[in-house]
Amino acid sequence: MELTPSSIWIVTSAALVLFMTPGLAFFYGGLVRAKSVVSMLMLNFSAIALIGVLWILFGYNVYAGAGGDDAYFEGARVLVPGFAGNPFAGFPPGIDYIDVAFGATFAIITTALISGAIADRARFGSWLIFAGVWAALVYFPVAGWVWGGGWIQSLDLGGLHVIDLAGGTAVHINAGAAALALALVLGKRIGFAKGAHQPHNVPFVLLGAAILWFGWFGFNTGLSGDTGSLGLSFINTIGAPAAAIIGWLLVEKLKDGKPTAVGAASGAVAGLVAITPAALDLHPLWAIVLGLAAGAVSALAIELKFKWGFDDSLDVVGIHLVSGMLGTLWLGLFANAERGLLMGGGLEQLALQAIGAFAVAIYSFVIAFVIGTIIEKTIGFRVKNEDELAGIDVAVHGEAGYALVD
Repeated sequence: MELTPSSIWIVTSAALVLFMTPGLAFFYGGLVRAKSVVSMLMLNFSAIALIGVLWILFGYNVYAGAGGDDAYFEGARVLVPGFAGNPFAGFPPGIDYIDVAFGATFAIITTALISGAIADRARFGSWLIFAGVWAALVYFPVAGWVWGGGWIQSLDLGGLHVIDLAGGTAVHINAGAAALALALVLGKRIGFAKGAHQPHNVPFVLLGAAILWFGWFGFNTGLSGDTGSLGLSFINTIGAPAAAIIGWLLVEKLKDGKPTAVGAASGAVAGLVAITPAALDLHPLWAIVLGLAAGAVSALAIELKFKWGFDDSLDVVGIHLVSGMLGTLWLGLFANAERGLLMGGGLEQLALQAIGAFAVAIYSFVIAFVIGTIIEKTIGFRVKNEDELAGIDVAVHGEAGYALVD
């Protein structure tokens, strides 16, 4: 295969997206207690190990099979020969290994996102079982539905199709719905209340958000095509999160009286989530407005866990599910080329976006809830109360995040 500028950029983008998972580990790690930081980092790094291997062995094959005659069952196969085929027979024909590698990085970060909902109280082995089964039954086929020729990608209303550049549905709604399910399965942390669990390392949170933003340029521009498309997705990946910081901080100032650094980092991530499906299909002005809305809405949405009584430890639901939904549905209103309702189009694009968004959310939530419940009822998913109170790093991993000596 000839090496082209396009293939070089996709490889570079894949490296950027892979770097996002360590960035997520810093972002999440700073938000938890000092005695749980190693556990949080391990939940993320283990996703690189496990999901990377599973994607290579069979995940890509499931993803690529989603466009078969029966899209659901083709995409949902898991016990199939992996793309690697017979390792003694040389490379199988027709495999684009760059596409395989790029897809692996998306599978990894999507699974890792879920871990933030169960911080401070999850068993490591149980998490690995959940992550592997969820990826096989949910992420691999859903990615195929959205990008691999499956039923979501094939939906057609008047020549219009579901728009999801880099994962509003397949990544953020998918992970956010699964996070909600796991938060319900594991229950609340001991002492769960507003203000009871404070971030132990705010600089970690900001560093993690910065790494995520850096990697997100690979996320949103890896497959952007020509230079005009590349430029549009790139500038929108600057404008939307920048505006989302403003939106989040304004809500914090009005609601609590003080804008916070954690709020700024969270706002940036909310804006990045919202622009993920839309970076190629919005005028930069509407991307900025989307960012402002995402920052403000997510800042308000994270309070719902206290009102409704579910313990989403690090606000995966309030940021990824809510802003993922907002960004996906926003396209139904503002997608350019006269597709969005307010851009000269009809209701078709909005209907398509809603079908994709809610189908993925419902499917992911139900399967995640079933998997999590089975694990909890059999081997247990949650650590002992005494280990949770003491901090799970030493109990689960035998090491502490900070060795303080005289």
